[in-house]
Amino acid sequence: MTRPDPTTDGERRVALVDLLDRVLAGGVVISGDIKLAIADVDLVQISLRALISSISTLSTPSCAVESNRRGDD
Repeated sequence: MTRPDPTTDGERRVALVDLLDRVLAGGVVISGDIKLAIADVDLVQISLRALISSISTLSTPSCAVESNRRGDD
């Protein structure tokens, strides 16, 4: 049995951390639909949507909007 190269594993971890950082900085929307049907008759349909983002990313634009509403520049 061969041992994995430690440099490759380290590069993957850094890449995963960078990917997670980019996702949280920009945000991602995940959506999907589930449909349960019998004999071409739709019985149940469920639509799912999830927003994944950091709180600071979501709150930053709203703070700027609030300051503009009060007239603060």
